[in-house]
Amino acid sequence: MWVRTCGFLLVYSLLVLVFSLPATEASHRIFSHLQSVEAEPENAAVWGNIVWAHAVSRYLVNWPGYNPVIAPDAGVNATAFRDPTTAWRGPDGVWRLVVGTKDNHRGIAALYRSRDFKRWAPARRRALHSGDTGMWECPDFYPVVGGGVKVKHVLKVSLDLKRYEYYTFGEYDHAADAYVSDAALADGDDGLRYNYGNFYASKTFLDTAKHRRVLWGWANESDSAAADVRKGWAGVQAIPRKVWLAPDGKQLMQWPVAEIESLRGNHVNVTDKLVRGGGGGGNYFEVTGLATPAQADVEATFQVMDLDKAEPFDPAWRGADAQAVCAARGADARGGVGPFGLWVLASDELKERTAVFFSVFKRDDADVARVGGGKKHVVLMCNDPSRSSYAEQLYKPTYAGFVDVDIAATGKISLRTLIDHSVVESFGGHGKTAILARVYPTKAVGDKARLFVFNNGESDVKVTNLNAYDMGSAKITTDDGVIRFNLTRRHCT
Repeated sequence: MWVRTCGFLLVYSLLVLVFSLPATEASHRIFSHLQSVEAEPENAAVWGNIVWAHAVSRYLVNWPGYNPVIAPDAGVNATAFRDPTTAWRGPDGVWRLVVGTKDNHRGIAALYRSRDFKRWAPARRRALHSGDTGMWECPDFYPVVGGGVKVKHVLKVSLDLKRYEYYTFGEYDHAADAYVSDAALADGDDGLRYNYGNFYASKTFLDTAKHRRVLWGWANESDSAAADVRKGWAGVQAIPRKVWLAPDGKQLMQWPVAEIESLRGNHVNVTDKLVRGGGGGGNYFEVTGLATPAQADVEATFQVMDLDKAEPFDPAWRGADAQAVCAARGADARGGVGPFGLWVLASDELKERTAVFFSVFKRDDADVARVGGGKKHVVLMCNDPSRSSYAEQLYKPTYAGFVDVDIAATGKISLRTLIDHSVVESFGGHGKTAILARVYPTKAVGDKARLFVFNNGESDVKVTNLNAYDMGSAKITTDDGVIRFNLTRRHCT
């Protein structure tokens, strides 16, 4: 696997996955000349033929024998059989894991069992779950608990055809090897997502030392293959996130792991600053004082001063995904409540900028009754990179998700955005909605980047509290077989 860490990405692996195995010798090899058909062996920046193998190991370093561990069943296309979950041991002492596969257009999470962790066979009910969505990649299956709700099991799959992920959660019967998702959840490509942007092939692990589940995800490039070959790498890991069940039991919550905050440096605070609405051209102010807003962590709370100015939620948008709504009502639209939020990686003249923002709409009485829960407003969270770069041949879609909050209760909504040069990773509503985008500014680079708060709505918006931090970078050292890290400042190009 080829990994490129840019800025402070992958720092959690340095903070937590610290180990020393002096008595072992790694036997795994990466055949770089088989990784790519386009690039030189030393960079492998584009997809090609990938070769790997798995075996068994006492220390997860040396891997002799037993290859392959699990072979596809007769009639199963071996190219559509991959990405096993972490194995778990049931109350009966039997090990289980799930593999992603398909049957024609039906994606399948195939369940396998083993008593000795060496010899595996399909479960009696081979499909733990399935869906008419094409190939299921990178399945993940794990228990969660939170808010007084009994234990639920999460099944996440990556959709090979759509290139995004969705998850369900529900009941898992160990004895019957049966999983049933909650009936109230959408179970298909319109289901709940970890992330409503560029985020794929994710997996979680249980951090037993800190009693939390940690999520890793991959963000692909959005520039051209030629640009990837030129820089010699492609794709980054997203910031690792803690994942837990929301108190109401309706969705998962996510938040960057606390260790990321150890990279915070210079601090800037803004308190109770009003951003006027109206005026036709929008209003904004610059957040100054950071050494480089191109590598920063920004947490902000916004208060809407007049929710009565919210526009009606268009009935035509019912059933539409949030991305379609955001495409129709982007960052430059003039709304009632919003768009308001951040312009990140902005150039001096604001010709380059990436907008991360909210828009609030009013539900009619019939829609409030239909949706239930008494929420009278729809809160849309968007990332709009349409003006992010002068460069050509970039993929710049808007990304969006709805945030399940009752904004009428307090009038407030929170936003945290981690900015790491080409990565903009945002969390709305204290972790209810997450969006990651890749952007490639040509002017707003390094210390030339700037950060702004903007409001293009009719209602005034107050920034009740904003904390912005310069972020350090992680540097890997491997003295005496022990992985260590140091905080340094560097830039990625």
